[in-house]
Amino acid sequence: MPLSEETRVKARQIVARYPQSRSALLPMLHLVQAEEGYVTPDGITLCARELGLTKAEVGAVATFYTMYKRRPVGEWLVSVCTNLSCQLLGGDEIFARLSQHLGVGHDETTPDGRFTLEHAECLAACDYAPVVTINYEFYDNQTPETALALVSSLERDERPRPTRGEDLVGFRAISRELAGFVERDAAVRISQAATAGAPAHPEPARSRDSRGTVETAGTDVGLPSGAGDYGVPEGVTEGTLPDRAAAATYGTDATLDAGDDPAPGRDDRAGTAVPTMNNPTAAGHAEVSEFADPAKGFTKEEPRDPEKKDADD
Repeated sequence: MPLSEETRVKARQIVARYPQSRSALLPMLHLVQAEEGYVTPDGITLCARELGLTKAEVGAVATFYTMYKRRPVGEWLVSVCTNLSCQLLGGDEIFARLSQHLGVGHDETTPDGRFTLEHAECLAACDYAPVVTINYEFYDNQTPETALALVSSLERDERPRPTRGEDLVGFRAISRELAGFVERDAAVRISQAATAGAPAHPEPARSRDSRGTVETAGTDVGLPSGAGDYGVPEGVTEGTLPDRAAAATYGTDATLDAGDDPAPGRDDRAGTAVPTMNNPTAAGHAEVSEFADPAKGFTKEEPRDPEKKDADD
């Protein structure tokens, strides 16, 4: 359906804030998203006309930033950080628990239109991992149980107080605020004033690798094959390749000196010394010039006779 006249008026108010009209595009996209819960084709058209841009230019921006949605979003956008810090401390488990409870996967909305669930990249709160946001408001130090309690309270039409920041509002309302139009009622302002002296964060949860305590069947979370070869028990962080495997993987023997040889300057394959920066004369090599270019390999020099003086001496 066509955008309302009120949205068109506010779009022109946004443009008037900037010396260059193109700078208004990001808040304008939030504004048109506030009308129907996502950036519609009509919203793209409005932005293009008001800013003198092509629809392709507007669409390129709208599809680049993940905060702009191209299909309808529920009243509550639940974003679970599954980037490294949160993932190590149970972010995947939180996502799996919510996915099972709501019956949806990543970037999917419940049939009643109330909840949209998504994986989120880093939310810049690694010191309070795992982190969940609801309509971009932060809930820190989450567990599968506490995250489920947040969603359950929303299902009861309650609005849990964020760990920090503003009180929780619906997705369209927060989109309007991101466009620069804050219209919260007096009750919200009174609530904010009453909690102004509250601690910014709860006590941090004990760090743990909790992977494996939540059944992830039926979700898009799961252990990759070969997870037992990775570094953290019951978890997946980074692979640890032996030097020989690294050499086979990268096709060069240079990786054989990567750090897990039995002893510095030894060659696992032959059991003989190999030349290194600290042991240049190993394996019968002549003295190596200290000015050798490592990029070109070490250069050999004729052995010097200590009894023979240079011509310059």
